[in-house]
Amino acid sequence: MSFKLSLASLGFALALAGAGAAETVTHAQGETVLDAVPQRVAVFDTASLDTLLALGVPVAGVTSGVMPDYLASRIDPETPRIGTLFEPDYEAVNALAPDLVIVGGRSAAKYPELAGMAPTIDMTVSRGDYLASARANVETLGRIFDKEAEAAALLADYDAEVTALRALAPDAGRVLVILTTGGRMSAHGAGSRFGVLHDDYGLAPAADGLDTGTHGQAISHEFILETDPDWLFVVDRDAAIGREGQSARQLLDNELVQRSKAWKAGQVVYLDPALWYLVGGGITALTDAARQIRTALAEG
Repeated sequence: MSFKLSLASLGFALALAGAGAAETVTHAQGETVLDAVPQRVAVFDTASLDTLLALGVPVAGVTSGVMPDYLASRIDPETPRIGTLFEPDYEAVNALAPDLVIVGGRSAAKYPELAGMAPTIDMTVSRGDYLASARANVETLGRIFDKEAEAAALLADYDAEVTALRALAPDAGRVLVILTTGGRMSAHGAGSRFGVLHDDYGLAPAADGLDTGTHGQAISHEFILETDPDWLFVVDRDAAIGREGQSARQLLDNELVQRSKAWKAGQVVYLDPALWYLVGGGITALTDAARQIRTALAEG
């Protein structure tokens, strides 16, 4: 299923009903009518949870499983758990009686079932137009919860980071982004899950034609040396999900990698894996992730 959305597809259409106004939200899997500002929100999308908390919107139900500390620390321990991103607990959702359910990304496949229980929206971020789609999601949530001013302020902070990062990009040289997991590595270039670095932030890719699928292109230590990037950005998936084993730092501590320009220049950057792998398009994650890259380039 394709979730490629245009900015317009995430907008609002207003439908007047009597003396009040119902809002019809157009999203990745259709349209959902909301009669009022939701008060009991069940969230099955980590990026949306990130943005809701940044906007100051309380949530009534969240998923169990791995959650970044910066989000978990802001969730009341007594908040009901409503299943996982992949397997909702439908009984728990029914008991919660939400007036809005939010899915996206990993949970998007469960939209039909959840939409049959309560008004549901799919906030999946489009990989094909990542930055515009992610921004539109923040604006959409701001409108749904009457937090438009707060959303605008958060986006202004993000835009400032992006502007500063883009100013550094032309002189940064060539960049290779890799993900490590289970002692293996994959490279991700333009148009990939981490393609925002190239497509939106303007960093030159060290390798062209990489597999743009979710899992990227399997690579070896030799590939890193042959590609010889000026910067190597690394996402440690196992660290993101709390899996023990060979870390990204251990995997890259290799004679071939040590001969690369990035290693010799001290320009191997271990990106915050929670922001890049678990959260992605939430406004706090976007801003902090852009700041980490901007800071690295400024100090490089």
